[in-house]
Amino acid sequence: MKAIEITAKTDKQGHLKINYPMNKKESNVRIIILVDEKSDEVDEEKLWMNSISANPAFDFLNDINEDIYTVTDGEPFHD
Repeated sequence: MKAIEITAKTDKQGHLKINYPMNKKESNVRIIILVDEKSDEVDEEKLWMNSISANPAFDFLNDINEDIYTVTDGEPFHD
């Protein structure tokens, strides 16, 4: 396995732009990003929730036909 380390910056919107030529066209790649933690950073969980809530891949969940369960379904779980 080959590791590639790239130093990059994010833009004003927080998007990461990578300009690195790879000799693999139309291939799946795996990218590992390590971010230095700072106390003044944005709450990661909030950032993740905002990102997935705006993702059109989950638009089907807004369909009324997806609401197949109610609070009275099932049995309570007590641990």
